[in-house]
Parts: sequence; C-alpha cells; structure tokens
Amino acid sequence: MTENIRERTEREEWERLSPFAVKSGEATRERQEEECSIRTKFQRDRDRILHSKPFRRLKHKTQVYIAPTGDHYRTRMTHSLEVSQICRTIGRGLRLNEDLIEAIALGHDVGHTPFGHVGEEAIRKIIGHFEHNEQSVRVLTMLTGNGKGLNLTAPVLDGVLNHTGPGIPYTLEGQIVKTGDRIAYLCHDYDDALRAGLLNPSDLPEEVRLVLGHTPSQMISTMVTDMIESSQGKDKIHQSERVHKAMQEFRRFMFTQVYNSSALKEERRKGEYVVQALYYYYLEHLDLLPNEYLAWDEGERSRAVVDYISGLTDNYAIDQFENYFVPHH
Repeated sequence: MTENIRERTEREEWERLSPFAVKSGEATRERQEEECSIRTKFQRDRDRILHSKPFRRLKHKTQVYIAPTGDHYRTRMTHSLEVSQICRTIGRGLRLNEDLIEAIALGHDVGHTPFGHVGEEAIRKIIGHFEHNEQSVRVLTMLTGNGKGLNLTAPVLDGVLNHTGPGIPYTLEGQIVKTGDRIAYLCHDYDDALRAGLLNPSDLPEEVRLVLGHTPSQMISTMVTDMIESSQGKDKIHQSERVHKAMQEFRRFMFTQVYNSSALKEERRKGEYVVQALYYYYLEHLDLLPNEYLAWDEGERSRAVVDYISGLTDNYAIDQFENYFVPHH
C-alpha cells in the first residue's frame, strides 16, 4: 500500500532526526483521533494552537509595557513567534523535532493574564496560587473547544507546563523552549527598553557585553550557538558555564533596571489595581460572565472569574474597568 504524506514524514523523522528527538508517530493524545493523511500529530497541534482564539488574543497582551501605544513594542504574540524561531534554529542544529518545538513555543504563553506578570501577581495575591504556565495548560485542555480543549499530544502539554518554574520538560524539544523563552524575552525586552529610553547601551554590565555581545542580535546568536555546541550528542540541553553565567547576570540586570524599575512602578500598580477590581466585581456579578465559564468551573465560582479575567487583553480589561468603575459623561 502506498504511504501517505504523513506516513512519509514520520518515516523520514526516524531516518533524519537525532536518536534523542521525539518522533511524532509515537506521541499520544488523551483522546484517540483518526490520523491526518498529510500532517503529523505535532503539525496538527501547532495548527490548532495557531488558529485558536487564545493565541489570537496574545496580539493585545503586554510583554513588558502595559497597553503600549507604539507599534514596535513586543506583545505576547510577537514574543511567542520569536521564541518559536529561536528555538527552531537550536532544534535544527541538534536534529530535533522542529514541529514539536514550534507547537510548544506558540502555546507556552496562552494562559498569560492582561498586563503580563503584573496581572499574574495580582491574581496570585487574591487566590494564593496562580501560575501562567499552569493556566496555559488549562486553556489548551479545557477553556477552548467547547470545554474539551484542543486534545494536544502529551509532549506539547509537558513542554508548555514546564517552560518555566522548577519542572524540567522530559523532551529535549521542551528543554530548548525553556531556555529559548528566556533568551527571547531578555534580548527583546532589552531592545524595547532601549527604544523606550529606559536604558542606554552603556548601562549593560561589562561581563554581559564581553561574553554575549552588546546588541540583541549578537546576544541571541551567541546563546543559540552556545546551546547547540554544548548540547551536541547529549541527552539533555546544556549551556556552557561561561555563557550561562553571563545570561544570569543579564537577567539580574534586566530585573533591576527594567522589570522592577521605578519608571514602570506606577503603571504596574495601575495594572494590578484593574485586575483585582475586575476580579471582585465579576465575583459579585457572575451573570456578566459568558455561560461557558460557569459550566467549566465545577461549581468553584472564583475559578470561573480567574479563567475569564486571565483571558482578557490589556485594552479590553481597561475598557471593562472604565465601563464598571468610571462615570460616563
């Protein structure tokens, strides 16, 4: 019998990819499905994420700057696309499964709140525990597809869950995204901080300049090349000690000078206030929530409110706040 395109791709994966790569034919889903004749499981996962409403909403969610007015600042969507490209380059260098990498990268932040980590922290202060990576998995497994999720494969969901926090993805493809996400946001947030006038190139610590370079492009190239060279032939993804140390120094610098800077403090306070005000308002007015959120929360009303608020874009959250709390002329 003639093999179809998907079967040919699956066969070629075994011939071409590293022994450490995950092969799409071996991946499993929670619910069995009829296979596509053209696309592998990981290709279908990527497409499902790309065509989903939660992914489209990332276009209007903050990366660092709350509801920025300039067209050139990063959003969660451009960040996810940049993570995908950086990580696919590393994956290709190591002969790993690029389709799996792309699916994880595109899906890793779909659970992010409005106003980025500010919104995440605002919800955490109210309910005690909220992590955007866990919310991303909830979005992909329940809050899409009429409560059934997208039925993604286990390696994709594992990579999304463990892209941040203490967990380590069990696939090398997921491990690439875990580090590649950090490479992307550090370099691109640095670039945006220069554009916003928060930083000058001369502010960069000397160790970072000497080891990684002094432009975002140089930094990305250095860290990508280092990951490929350090991980060749190994069953885990590595960085050299020199580059890892410089990257940690770069991260400390960015947290001090940008993420926790006094220049952004007032905007962060406003974003946190908006999220918390909306939470308490919706908790008192559950009839304003779309019906499906109340059907998915298993009777836990605060869960429904968190699910709804975490899906809001920056501007929509601001509009809703103005609608409920600001008098109309």
